[in-house]
Amino acid sequence: MPPVRILLVEDNEVFRDALELLLGMRNDVEIVASVGDGGAAVAAALEHRPDVVLMDYRLPVLDGIQATAQVVEALPDVAVVALTASADAAERVALVEAGAVACLAKDQELDEIVAAILHAAAAV
Repeated sequence: MPPVRILLVEDNEVFRDALELLLGMRNDVEIVASVGDGGAAVAAALEHRPDVVLMDYRLPVLDGIQATAQVVEALPDVAVVALTASADAAERVALVEAGAVACLAKDQELDEIVAAILHAAAAV
């Protein structure tokens, strides 16, 4: 099975680089692009056609909810998995209502994050 293609949307450069490094060591996923704001997420998704968008909640330009809604509208066959450090319950509900198939915490184990990505890709 080919690796799941991921677009990473994360404004924290250190965290984004760390995720790219950790995910890059795996055979089951591949980061095809990475951007630092919600406004770039839709353009990058259209350009790279990932299987899954790993979307931060707090982003410049468009927040994770707005960017998720726009990605899902533009590319209904792309799954969005939200990844956040600080979203409260209402914000998590809003992410799911915008189209995210899962909402994870940034401090979850990498294996849990990858499992959610693989599950999301299989569900689309």
